[in-house]
Amino acid sequence: MPLTTYTAGEVLTASSLNANFSFAANSALALVKTQTIGSAVASVEVTGAFSATYENYLITVSGGAGSAGTQIRMILGATVAGYYISFYNAPFDGSAASGPAVNNGAIWNAIGFSGANGINMAATLQSPQLAKITYISAPYVNSSGAAGAGAGQSNGYLNNTTQYTAFTISPSSGTLTGGTIRVYGYQNS
Repeated sequence: MPLTTYTAGEVLTASSLNANFSFAANSALALVKTQTIGSAVASVEVTGAFSATYENYLITVSGGAGSAGTQIRMILGATVAGYYISFYNAPFDGSAASGPAVNNGAIWNAIGFSGANGINMAATLQSPQLAKITYISAPYVNSSGAAGAGAGQSNGYLNNTTQYTAFTISPSSGTLTGGTIRVYGYQNS
């Protein structure tokens, strides 16, 4: 819909402004699902997350806490093979950067972090519901204050063409309590 052009001195009506500035309708992201994390859980499955409506998704996790300062991991559906990810972490203390990787593994690791002060994750997935390879990109921030704490980036893919509707996140050790998982679909147009 084209935007209305206003002239100096013209009275702006509520209906005109609402039609031109409907942020929800014009947003690049649409909230698909919200799920609260339970108490002391080892993993959280999110069903109904992906559909044919969107090709690409943003998954965020915030709030809550982890019982240990550790990486957040993810699988799609029930698939436990074919995961590839490269992870680069630059420690805040200036020590040498590290970059462990997963080569045809059972899970994507280092796509977020959980600790006593919260859970953080913001992973972008491309094509999880298409019959194509699914790609992932996620920033990583370890805010534990422990040796090796730092920030980095994880990028990878799942080497199959399965169409997924669900995913599961888990800490690499310990449990998660509270926090909110939000799934957003990127508008296709």
